[in-house]
Amino acid sequence: MIDGDVPERMQVAAFDEFGGPEVITLRKLPVPEVAADEVLIKVLSAGVGVWDVFERQGVLVPEGTEFPIVPGSDGAGTVVTVGSQVTGIAEGDLVYVSATTRPKGGFYAEYAVAKAEYVAKVPDGVPAEHAGALSTDALTALAGLDALGLPSNAWLLIFGASGGQGHLAVQLAKRQGLNVIAVASGPDGVALVTRLGADVSLDGHGDTAELLARIRDSAPDGVAGILAMAGGETLDRLTEALADGGAVAFAHGVRPEPSERPGVQVRAYDGVSNPRQLQRLNELIEAGPFVVHVAEKFPLGKVREAHQRLETSYLGKLLLTIA
Repeated sequence: MIDGDVPERMQVAAFDEFGGPEVITLRKLPVPEVAADEVLIKVLSAGVGVWDVFERQGVLVPEGTEFPIVPGSDGAGTVVTVGSQVTGIAEGDLVYVSATTRPKGGFYAEYAVAKAEYVAKVPDGVPAEHAGALSTDALTALAGLDALGLPSNAWLLIFGASGGQGHLAVQLAKRQGLNVIAVASGPDGVALVTRLGADVSLDGHGDTAELLARIRDSAPDGVAGILAMAGGETLDRLTEALADGGAVAFAHGVRPEPSERPGVQVRAYDGVSNPRQLQRLNELIEAGPFVVHVAEKFPLGKVREAHQRLETSYLGKLLLTIA
């Protein structure tokens, strides 16, 4: 059932074949119907991430999806219709979503339907628009911290700390009482992670031997864990700073994967989206000021440019603005 104030058709960005950014076009599609366990959201913004590229290329397509495909697994907006079985969410609520399955389309659209279990109210302190770029990277960062399972006051090295997942991980790690060494990208990246609370901020573009020396100066007994948002020779060298029994956790998709070596545990992880994890995430976010750093915003009509921007260097997140 669709509320009477909701139009029958909506503008979306979608594609009918897999390929490059050029396959995405604007068109009008029907607003999806809402099942008993779903909500309909008037979309305010949608995050733009590498997983959208994988979907566009046909590499990572959600089960049940058919052409035309409306991408966008991250989004935020206002609830306009609530299914009959949904509790805890009401019309008018500002929410954000991690839509791991979305056979009725994603958030590159004026309206989107989501299962209520993947919907959470926008946490206090986060602008609703920026919340559109929050869920996937924040939940993945939280899963990475869980994979390491470090005790409070332990030293954590975050490699790739100024990226989409990394800058959120810095803040979540500090909320868990960890001491954070953030290896960021360039002077601007160092400035960002410093502002977000990193105890030690280092430029990953610097000399690797000097980086390693500074890490050892900060954590002379070694770091207990490394959270890797990127791979490569620099990361493999920095694993020398791990304490005995230390671990490297990396998100699936990081290439090259961190190298195994004696005395170092290497663990892969994926983001987890469920009501309990969303609740945990919101509790951590609301513990203090929290920033979703948006490098650049694009209107829906500039979606191709947004996907081209994904192929360049930037800090934090990219965002499509819909409303």
